Amino acid sequence: MANNALFPLALFALASIPALAAAQTAAPEKPAAPEKPEKPETAAPTEEASDDATIQMRGLEERVNSLKEKIFRSKARLMLLRETVLNGAIAGARAKIIHRNEMGAAFVLTSVSYSLDGAPIFTKNDEDGDLNDQSEIELFNGSIVPGNHNLAVNLVYKGSGYGLFSYLKGYTFRIKSSYAFTAEEGKLTAVRVVGYERGGITTDLQDRPSVRYDVDVQRDEAQGAAPAAKPAE
Repeated sequence: MANNALFPLALFALASIPALAAAQTAAPEKPAAPEKPEKPETAAPTEEASDDATIQMRGLEERVNSLKEKIFRSKARLMLLRETVLNGAIAGARAKIIHRNEMGAAFVLTSVSYSLDGAPIFTKNDEDGDLNDQSEIELFNGSIVPGNHNLAVNLVYKGSGYGLFSYLKGYTFRIKSSYAFTAEEGKLTAVRVVGYERGGITTDLQDRPSVRYDVDVQRDEAQGAAPAAKPAE
């Protein structure tokens, strides 16, 4: 009796199998959507890199401005020296500037720098002793504007001590000085700058390097035929 009840259910199940198969074939699966490629990551500029670039730009600007200033000063000095020479030639005043070394053997002259009214007239650095061997050097000889002028002097000596004073070899002595003089029309003003040792036996060697100015004013015999300014080579 039970077997007869299950028979219709079995027939229904068998009849449903083709329908289920048709439904499965009628609904194909959708292909999976392709994955979008990931965008490469771009590193955002860091604050540190930005600061470095700013610092470099500022440094470059400062160097450019410094170079412009040096060029401007050089042009101004050349113009001033040219004006001094030309006007002096017309006015008939002359000047002669001489460097003289009267320092003792304990001091060796290694560098000199002279400027007249802000314009360089002589500069030399020497580590081999050739500069120190010259007792006198003519730095300038020529026409100049009558009136007041300023001479700036920079001398550098190195110690050359011996015996009890051998400690001087480690010393450098710098002399910075300036001198104002007046060039008179129709006259030759000679300014001799002398490096010497001041004091006496009781003066410490490191306190002796000094400079003095010997001035001689004479009537210019070459007036009317004054030579052009001749800076030292």
